[in-house]
Amino acid sequence: MLDIRQIPVLSDNYVYLVREPASGAVAVVDPAVSDEILAAAGKLGWKITHILNTHHHPDHVGGNLDIKAATGCTIVGPAHDPDRIPGMEVQVKDGDTYQFGAETADVFFVPGHTRGHIAFWFKASDALFCGDTMFSIGCGRLFEGTPQQMWSSLSRLRALPPETRIYCAHEYTASNVKFAVTIEPGNKALRDYEADVKDKRAKNIPTVPSTLKLERAANPFLRADEPALQAAIGMAGKPADEVFAEVRRRKDVF
Repeated sequence: MLDIRQIPVLSDNYVYLVREPASGAVAVVDPAVSDEILAAAGKLGWKITHILNTHHHPDHVGGNLDIKAATGCTIVGPAHDPDRIPGMEVQVKDGDTYQFGAETADVFFVPGHTRGHIAFWFKASDALFCGDTMFSIGCGRLFEGTPQQMWSSLSRLRALPPETRIYCAHEYTASNVKFAVTIEPGNKALRDYEADVKDKRAKNIPTVPSTLKLERAANPFLRADEPALQAAIGMAGKPADEVFAEVRRRKDVF
């Protein structure tokens, strides 16, 4: 199993240090910054060997070049977006696998938030690094993609095993829950999670990672084809991508 450490940086970002114990390989997932990450790795006694980038936004690649300069690590990122990932040497695309020590990551192309976004799924460790495509009870804004693309991307991730842990890149859960209960106020799983999130955030405890089982039950952006959600927003029987687009529109102005 991967040893995964969560490093909070900036105002609400999470960067992940991921160690594969058999080989000692250490990856940084979406390094927003460098100094805090190098310091955290040093404190653990871990030598960074890889950077895994999901997309090009500065709060996901801002530490790339300085970390590479300090460690000589290999930068892996989306082949779909070759010109916007600083220092990328290894390009991976949809359907590829990437060998990380003794573990294997499956690569998913999940456009919507950006045109080149990818996700890394480590099946053996039940770990999904999905960047800004999926959040706990949310999804990323559609900066470069369409609702249809994002619904397709989320549907693919939703099909992973329910025990999959969702290592998303931001602590947005409390605000996402506030919105979600306006969409589906009668959702018991959501209401139960609402109480848990309030308790955790009051104690400054991360809500991430969540699980795909929870997200399937409570995340409105994964439930656009569910009759209960469709009925709740007055779109019973409508195509799922249209329902998703309406939920996303409402979130954008919430």
